[in-house]
Amino acid sequence: MPSKPRIEQYNQPAGGWGALKYVALNLVKEHVADGRGLRTLLSQNQPDGFDCPGCAWPDREHTSTFEFCENGVKAVAAEATKKRVTPEFFAQHTVTELMQQSDFELEEHGRLTHPMVYDAATDKYKKIEWADAFALMAKHLNALPDPDMADFYVSGRASNEAAFLFQLFVRQYGTNNFPDCSNMCHEPTSVGLPGTVGIGKGTVLLEDFDHCDTLLLFGQNPATNHPRMMGELRHASKRGATIVAINPLKERGLERFADPQSKVEMLTMGSTRISSMFIHPTLGGDLALIKGVIKRTIELDDAARAAGAERVIDVKFIEEHTAGFEEFAAQARAESWDDIVAESGVSREDIEKLAQVYVKGKAVIATWGMGLTQHKHAVATIQLLSNMMMLRGNIGRQGAGLCPVRGHSNVQGDRTVGIDEKPTPAFLDRLEQVFGFKAPRHHGNDTVGSVMAMLEGRTKVFIGLGGNFAMATPDTPRTFEAMRSCNLTVHITTKLNRSHLVHGKDALILPTMGRTEIDMQKSGPQGVTVEDSMSMVHVSYGINKPASEHLMSETAIVAHLAEATMKSRNNGPKIDWLWYAEDYSRIRDAIEQVYDAFKGYNERIANPGGFHLGVASRDRVWKTASGKANFIVHDIPKDTPIHRARAIHGEKLLTLMTTRSHDQYNTTIYGMDDRYRGVFGQRRVVFINPADLQMLGLKDGEWVDITSVWDDGVERRAEGFLLVEYEIPRGCIGSYYPETNPLVPLESFADKARTPTSKSIPVLLSRSAVQRSAA
Repeated sequence: MPSKPRIEQYNQPAGGWGALKYVALNLVKEHVADGRGLRTLLSQNQPDGFDCPGCAWPDREHTSTFEFCENGVKAVAAEATKKRVTPEFFAQHTVTELMQQSDFELEEHGRLTHPMVYDAATDKYKKIEWADAFALMAKHLNALPDPDMADFYVSGRASNEAAFLFQLFVRQYGTNNFPDCSNMCHEPTSVGLPGTVGIGKGTVLLEDFDHCDTLLLFGQNPATNHPRMMGELRHASKRGATIVAINPLKERGLERFADPQSKVEMLTMGSTRISSMFIHPTLGGDLALIKGVIKRTIELDDAARAAGAERVIDVKFIEEHTAGFEEFAAQARAESWDDIVAESGVSREDIEKLAQVYVKGKAVIATWGMGLTQHKHAVATIQLLSNMMMLRGNIGRQGAGLCPVRGHSNVQGDRTVGIDEKPTPAFLDRLEQVFGFKAPRHHGNDTVGSVMAMLEGRTKVFIGLGGNFAMATPDTPRTFEAMRSCNLTVHITTKLNRSHLVHGKDALILPTMGRTEIDMQKSGPQGVTVEDSMSMVHVSYGINKPASEHLMSETAIVAHLAEATMKSRNNGPKIDWLWYAEDYSRIRDAIEQVYDAFKGYNERIANPGGFHLGVASRDRVWKTASGKANFIVHDIPKDTPIHRARAIHGEKLLTLMTTRSHDQYNTTIYGMDDRYRGVFGQRRVVFINPADLQMLGLKDGEWVDITSVWDDGVERRAEGFLLVEYEIPRGCIGSYYPETNPLVPLESFADKARTPTSKSIPVLLSRSAVQRSAA
């Protein structure tokens, strides 16, 4: 039963008995609280089981550790549920009727069992045979006058095998149109880090968390989004490491954590303090904050040099491994402290305290999530963060480094094996050498570009390999309009979501297996591989019987689609797609032929825990044009959409950040509670500083509408949100997505990376015309 809607302060530590309670509730809710369900849970992250289909946080040992988290259980329970969405279900509901259901209600119907095709005459989906579904897709794709009129979306849950085969098919078809979930989250990481350290990946391994003495956590909420990370933070805290939480919201999980797998903490009702310092920058203020730490570090070094004392910066590292330091340091010295304080929203005193923590650390790890990446100046922010770490040589040595914490379990792996709208010439050269066809060289559509292309009539076919594209993307009404303008929309998926209801003239829902299920192909049961946030690649085997005999694996669906589409096209040598689908080790052999880093792929995944792909910057090898790690000068931005809107509206202009609830993973809504923030039974809430309430003449518990401030003449409005007093910087508010995605303009994206700026949207609040009741 859903909780009664209420706001109630949560005073317990994150994790603990509350987490175990919700684990049990989710097993019951999905009807898997039996022997099979418990066996499934116990097989999660085990060498003879499956990899968690949730987040990309790595496993501590991946051998015998009984390790899972609350949100991982939710993901597994949702996939292993006994509830089914059959053709009979669709016969009872029109698409129009289903559109009236909430995202939570759509998720709750259960697993899809049959391929379905949209019937416009009845406004219903009806059953279709697999062969007919592939023929329909091939017909649409081959009817396009230009391959660039088709977009191929990839979710971060797709395996390396499915993703590689998908990109191979699409490139032989003739396009690089690969919008993917990375475009909406860590693209600034992938774009920013190559400019400074040469590769868009983190430089740490999980073992580095055993050796660091300082952890700086930027813009993330691991207790909700990466709960297994909390175990590492707990261990680090217990051995005396200093942990600093740098986040606009003071998240409960970054205060105290009770490990559900610690007998002592569970029996004694104890917990572990996580962060010893909290820094609350204003939304979009991280760049200025990091610039302040850099400036203070250089000031301290200048003073030490003048006094003949030990240098604060790592002079040897800078001289041997970096370029551009002198210009960078001079610009930092000249930066105004007044501007740093004003733009960061953090006092000079607190910035200097943070700098002191940083320079005191001998081995520092900096982690970050989408709190840094979903801003207009996100690429510059991440480059400055890597530059800050370079000042003291905190890259490429034990216990120190850069740690971007990505979301979906294989979002990094998909990009590694070719899901990229901007492929490198070297990759395309190798692809051509191995497979013998001419690959397209022009850049394709990213996620924002895909929606724009649909709106402009340049894209007419959309095929999604997982995900919930219509709800994950910004500017929701325009995205809906875009998808409805397509001739064909296809979604390869395990469960029903809103994207399936926002369809083109023709539409298919293709049900696929989940990672928990046995993937039986001609050569026997198949394993699939993923790459976690720390570049570890490991194999995963399902253990459950598939939810329906009519399901196909993602890899098999891709192979059959490619076979149906390419058999009549003359694009170079024929590829035996179905042969690859018979045995996934053949796909891994092909990946190894294209990528040197995967040498010995099939042999190496046989080792418990798999293998590390290798990250050059971890070894202090800099794959940049200069051959060095680069210091890059960035000014503090003072002319953003936020600045311009505030110049017009004054202090009534607020900056909105979208965020997840605790009962949510990306767009998947598992429940209606966000217990660590004290929200129960509801989602349409706005977290706001009490002083801003007073300034606006509003009160905690009132209902408001939110309106975006943008200069394109489009009205963007989200109605009916409950005001909740919260510890958040003045001028900033927070609310859940996807409910607030309609407020994010499609044209508001990160410079150079085009990631939607979902953490910095200028908005105005007004009393809602209809005053609702929280009860």
